[in-house]
Order: sequence, then C-alpha cells, then structure tokens
Amino acid sequence: MDEVAFRSEEEERLDKFLVQKLQKSRNQIEKLIKKGCVKVDGKIVTKPGTKLLTGQNIVVSFPEVAKSEAKEVDFDVKVVYEDEDILIIDKPPGVVVHPAASYKGATLVDWLKNRGIRLSTLSGEERHGIVHRIDKETSGLLVVAKNNEAHLHLAKQLQTRQMGRYYLAIITPPLKENIIVDKPIGRNPKNRLKMSIIKNAKEAKSAFAKIALSDNERYELIGAKLFSGRTHQIRVHLASINRHILGDSLYGFKSKKATIPRVFLHAYILYLEHPRSKKMMRFVAPLPQDMLAFIKENFTREHVDEKIDPDNFDKWFDFSNGVWATASTH
Repeated sequence: MDEVAFRSEEEERLDKFLVQKLQKSRNQIEKLIKKGCVKVDGKIVTKPGTKLLTGQNIVVSFPEVAKSEAKEVDFDVKVVYEDEDILIIDKPPGVVVHPAASYKGATLVDWLKNRGIRLSTLSGEERHGIVHRIDKETSGLLVVAKNNEAHLHLAKQLQTRQMGRYYLAIITPPLKENIIVDKPIGRNPKNRLKMSIIKNAKEAKSAFAKIALSDNERYELIGAKLFSGRTHQIRVHLASINRHILGDSLYGFKSKKATIPRVFLHAYILYLEHPRSKKMMRFVAPLPQDMLAFIKENFTREHVDEKIDPDNFDKWFDFSNGVWATASTH
C-alpha cells in the first residue's frame, strides 16, 4: 500500500488540510478518511472535521487498486523522456487519454499498461497516473506520474502554473492582434459534448499570439498559453472571439472531414520542475505530419520554422514587452 506523509503547519481541519495537499475534492478526501486511510501521529482518524494542531504528522495510505486487464492497442506513442518518477510522451492525434463510459476503445492508459508502466493510484483509480489531459484529436506533450509522490508534486505545479505548456494551432480567420481572453467556462447546458462561456462558471484565462500568416492570409499559425486548465479551453476561448481552429467542427469550423480530418491543435512545449531533483525541465514535440503538410501547402515553410524555434519561443509570450502591453483583453 502506497503512503504519503505530511506535517501540519498550523491549526486547521484535517479534511481541509488534505484537500490542499492532495489537490483532490473534499468528497474524495472524506472517503479516504472514513475508510481509515489517514493516521494523525500514528493513530487512525475517521472524522473529516478532526482539528489538527501545529506540528502533527499525517500519513495517508492509498488502497490497493484492482488492476484491470489492458486492451490491445493498434497505435504507438513516442517517449520523449522517462525516469523512475515521470514519463513524458508525445501523444498522436486520435488517441483517447483514459477510459470513459462513452468510449470503449483502447486508450493511452492501455498503452501504458501494455508497456508495463506502473501508474500512480492517488485517487484509488489506475488511470490517475495521468496528471493532465489533452483532447482525443489534439496531439502533443503529456506527463505521466509513475508514483504518488511524483503525482502530488506535479499536481501542485499544475495548480500554481509552475508547470505548463505552449500550444500551436492553425486558425481562421487570423487574429487582429495578440489577445488575452479572460472568460469563465462551464458545461454547455444544451449539448453535453461542448463547453461554453457561462457566467459564474470556473474562471479561465488564455493568451493567443500571432505567429505566421498563410500565403493567402486566410489562415494563421498562432501560439497559445493557458493560465487555467479548463476542458476545451483554447477551443472555447477562440470560438468566443469568432476564431476557429481548423478541423474543429464542434466549435464552429466548417469544413469537410476528408480535407482536415482533425483539430489542428498541438501541445508543443512542456515545462515543469522535476519532482525528485527539483530541476526545471523543458520538452518539445515537433509538429505532427498532418499539420506540417498543411503548412507546407499554405505557408512559407522556412518562415514558420524560424518563428517556432523552441529556443526562442518564449518571446511570443513576453508579457513585459510593448506588443502585449497594447494587446486587447476580452
């Protein structure tokens, strides 16, 4: 049984303390406490409202998870980096990250199981080695936690935005200028497959940078940086300003699937602090072949390659420069 240990720094409720430390919902924490999985100074505590004193030792034990059998996969995934704590992968488009009631096919989790990767079991479910997700049609970088300690550290970074990603997308029509979209996102009440801008929903903020125009000026390669992590955030925020990612018919792009078979959105650069060494690390996933083919046909390729040089990509989101100082906020 996996365990993680903490030390209280002030007087507060046990459930509130663990919600903050484990980055899980209060309901999930209450279940762990009531199951007898939490000890305070060596004694099992089953009341979520137990008051902690300063300097107490809290140990959380995670129940063993019954391992489900992996499905056979018909896809491969490129491994960008791997050690005993984390796995960085470049997810191809068309691959679902983890099982869901609405999807019965093989997922990225099945690929991990077939590869013998031990996932963290932080919430009592095998799939929770996945620290963050990207949509089925989106390609690019993901980090997988191989143990609970790594998962906790990465989840905290995700909350504080110490860990993050830069995305590349091809949109139409082009942006008028660099723009920051700050609009709350929630589930669309009329279509459960979609997310929408909804008043008083979860706060969401995205920045979009102009990178390269197509030769006919109908399309634009843009960069995106997120300051929150809502489902479909980039797609929803772009749709809210009447811009659409090529292939994204769910959010308003009109095109035949045979022409553009998937959403042209790619998680390009991932940065994080390593959970064990505390070293800042940075990873790059080159644009996939389908996006490259579209760029070759519609853009001046050399111009694009220069502008998305990973070593200089941060400049597009240098918020201290004059370009962003005049950017509009929606």
